[in-house]
Amino acid sequence: MSAFTRALFAEVLGTAGLLLFGTGAIVVDDLTSAIGHGGVSLAFGLIVLILIQAFGPVSGAHLNPAVTVAFWVAGRFEGRQVLPYVAAQVLGGLLGSALLLPLAPAGSALGATLPSHGVGVALGVEIGLTFWLMLVVLQVAYGSHEQGLLAGITIGATVALEALVGGPLSGASMNPIRSLAPALVSGHLASAWVYVVGPVAGALLAVGADKLLRPAPTPL
Repeated sequence: MSAFTRALFAEVLGTAGLLLFGTGAIVVDDLTSAIGHGGVSLAFGLIVLILIQAFGPVSGAHLNPAVTVAFWVAGRFEGRQVLPYVAAQVLGGLLGSALLLPLAPAGSALGATLPSHGVGVALGVEIGLTFWLMLVVLQVAYGSHEQGLLAGITIGATVALEALVGGPLSGASMNPIRSLAPALVSGHLASAWVYVVGPVAGALLAVGADKLLRPAPTPL
């Protein structure tokens, strides 16, 4: 198996794990009320940390189409690899959501994100949350690779914090496939475009901010 094929396989497995344990925490909480909003936020942060540790050296542990596109725009990722990575993430996300179907109650949205205070608020929140997440990623990643304990802890903590604060407003997606996979599998597609446009826009804004933060090249 080539290095690129292994990377794609890692993105499938990692994104499936993100949906299985992240949105799975929401499904379990719907069934038992045992986890709560704080617990769901922590679950997302922990699974991101674990997946960066496990798959960061193999694929970079993007697990998010907005992250992959932002790395490409930032000049850290080859353009020819973007569509295969996104396809792998879509496949993994759908697989993760499908695995939750036997556990979920009838009519469950499987953890799909929905605006709680209007579409405009949700869009603004998603842009802002993804901006901060992607900016942190760009600052701690090695090229296009999210790897290493420091990166895992920092990015996982950022996800958990933003989910804790932004979750009640927009669902704190920050990731198109994290929202689209459960929406497609469950059929709850209301306002799904918000969770594509918002994260992609926020991630691209972070690329611009990252460039401003980096020192200018020293003249020879």
